Amino acid sequence: MKIAIYPGSFDPVTNGHLDILERASSIFDKVYIAIATNLAKAPLFSAEERRDLIQSCIGRFPNVQIDCFDGLAVEYARKVGASVIIRGLRAISDFDYEFQMALMNRHLDENIDTVFLMPHEDYTYLSSSMVREIARFGGDISAFVPPEVKAALCNKIRRLS
Repeated sequence: MKIAIYPGSFDPVTNGHLDILERASSIFDKVYIAIATNLAKAPLFSAEERRDLIQSCIGRFPNVQIDCFDGLAVEYARKVGASVIIRGLRAISDFDYEFQMALMNRHLDENIDTVFLMPHEDYTYLSSSMVREIARFGGDISAFVPPEVKAALCNKIRRLS
C-alpha cells in the first residue's frame, strides 16, 4: 500500500488544498491530511476546528484520513508508514522554499520522497492567509473555500471583532 501525507496548517482549508488532495488521493492508496502545529504561526482556528472543517469537506475521498501532529513531517510520515510527503506548488516563488524543505527531509530520511503537485490554474494565486484577509475586510470568499468553511470563517471573524 502506497501511503502519503499532506502536511499543512490548513487555516482554513481552501479549494486549492482540496484540489491537491483530490489529485493525491487518486495517486496514493491512502493519504493523511496532517494538520501541523506551527509554532511560528498563530492560527485563527484551533487544530480541532481545522480538523472538523476538513472533515466536512472530504466525504468524497474514502482513502483520506485526517490527523494532527507537531514536530517534523518526516517523523510523522514514519509514524504512519508513509513513504511520500505531498506538497502543493502554486507559483515559482513557492518552489525555492519547498525545494529546500524537500532536500532537508531527504537528508533526515532518504526513504521518504516529496511529491510536488500543482493545483488547477484557478487556484494558483490562492492561500489561506489571503482568504482570511479578504474575509476580515468583508469580501466574498465563496470562490475560494467550500460553503461550510466560509460560514465558519465568517462566524469566527464576527466573534473576534
